[in-house]
Amino acid sequence: MSSKNSTNDEIKEPQKRFFRQRAHVNPLSFNNAFEYPSCPREFQEKDMKKLYAFSDEDDEKRSKKVDFLDVGCGFGGLTVGLAPLFPNKNVLGMEIRMKVTEYVRLRIKALRAKHPGQYGNAAVIKTNAMKFLPNYFEKGQISKMFFCFPDPHFKVKKHNRRIINYVLLTEYAYVLRPGGLLYTITDVYDLHKWMGDHCESHPCFVRVSQDEIDADKAVPVVFNNTEEGKKVARNNGKKFLNVFRRIPDDKVPL
Repeated sequence: MSSKNSTNDEIKEPQKRFFRQRAHVNPLSFNNAFEYPSCPREFQEKDMKKLYAFSDEDDEKRSKKVDFLDVGCGFGGLTVGLAPLFPNKNVLGMEIRMKVTEYVRLRIKALRAKHPGQYGNAAVIKTNAMKFLPNYFEKGQISKMFFCFPDPHFKVKKHNRRIINYVLLTEYAYVLRPGGLLYTITDVYDLHKWMGDHCESHPCFVRVSQDEIDADKAVPVVFNNTEEGKKVARNNGKKFLNVFRRIPDDKVPL
């Protein structure tokens, strides 16, 4: 057995039970637990090569920027599901919990070792997307943003912690390119309605037709690959999907 194969065999996927962390985190708390770039250029120059595995062939096919963004990626099911399906797109998972982020990092590392040449376009970072998103991405950079089974924050007094609201949608519209897509999915119908209503009321977004959703090869991954989505399926629960398109700036009503 070659040394390369031996190394690959030794890198095993992490066991989730060692990386459990409480699900509910207050994203509005003030703390200094996050390091973040001062601007997108700093992230681009300092972190991209550390996060992603680029080859000479990738120089011709892949951009050197993040294309797909999985906000609140949890244990990384969507991030690693999208990577081989879109090999020329760089997928980034953002997760606020330290132990969960480390699990996803090790998961991606093991998948790269097990499948040489694949998953180099998947990566994860620990950050608070509600606070620091503009520090990472340029205007119009992202082509797809995903919000899968976010914390419902059921109590009305905690609705300001929800990841979809009018102010945050303005930030998402800033980093999404014209024509880019924003996906939300949840098993909580009231939250589904909340997210859909907020997107519909925002001037930068328009709902995507069902025909386009049916033809979108990312949608089955959104439904089936996240750990939370799998749990809902096991319990015979329902999943509710929204997909909205970022309209061009010159089409935004004044």
